[in-house]
Amino acid sequence: MTAHAFWRRVCETLRLMVGQPDYDRYVAHRLEHHPGETVMSRVEFFRDRQDRRYATRSGGGLRCC
Repeated sequence: MTAHAFWRRVCETLRLMVGQPDYDRYVAHRLEHHPGETVMSRVEFFRDRQDRRYATRSGGGLRCC
């Protein structure tokens, strides 16, 4: 594993630990499995994941998982 690949994996792991999945992986998935559909911007993606994690849209209050 190259140093670049190692640090990329470390960053990905840290993002997952705080509940922030990898945006690049999201884009790749959308393009492969949902071609022609809109892909969220990085900012929209971050806000969506935060909303889902903390249930802010549904009014459900804070939740863990």
